[in-house]
Amino acid sequence: MPESRSRFSKKTQFWLFLLAALIVHQLPFISIPFKWLESYFHEISHGLAALISGGSIVKIQLFPNGAGLCTTRGGSGFLISFMGYAGASIWGAIIFSIAAVNRRLAFIFTSLLIALFVVCLIFWVRDLLTLIIVGLLLVLFVLPYKFKKLHYLQPLLQLTGMMVLLNSLYSPLHLFDGRSIGDGAALAELTFLPELFWVALWLAIAMLSLYTLSKKQK
Repeated sequence: MPESRSRFSKKTQFWLFLLAALIVHQLPFISIPFKWLESYFHEISHGLAALISGGSIVKIQLFPNGAGLCTTRGGSGFLISFMGYAGASIWGAIIFSIAAVNRRLAFIFTSLLIALFVVCLIFWVRDLLTLIIVGLLLVLFVLPYKFKKLHYLQPLLQLTGMMVLLNSLYSPLHLFDGRSIGDGAALAELTFLPELFWVALWLAIAMLSLYTLSKKQK
């Protein structure tokens, strides 16, 4: 019986976090930092794909409206273009999953994310606006360290992961703007598969990530 109650509790927590993320997503000002976060993980995924495939990151830019740009040199054009939206979904799922395990692991992972923000600021940020946005995101991850015994670190990190994942579900829909620019258009040019195919695939990855997370809550 205790195991059953625990399983139910984690399932309930998952759906509460999803509901909270859906509500926050609709709030005009509170949702902005989470949109920046999704954009950050989108762009850093482009960059990491470039590094993994033998290229390099020239610069990362973030904009107040939640858009972003990662300029790379070399590497696999296909992998770099594909991993933006896919990477954001994966980051969201990983953040939520690790935060849900225990407070110690959440603390270690948050420290790694902070280190990634610092590396990004030092090596890949070239303009003042991006410096301010990434700096604010860094502060958001540092703040939970101020709370005694880090009681709020796990739920805050879980909400963050859910928000990143939810925003990664909405973001590909912005490609339906009739302008034929962006990751979908780049992949369509590289593969001769229509942009709609790639948008559908990114949506499927985000939905699959949500479904997998819900099944893992035991």
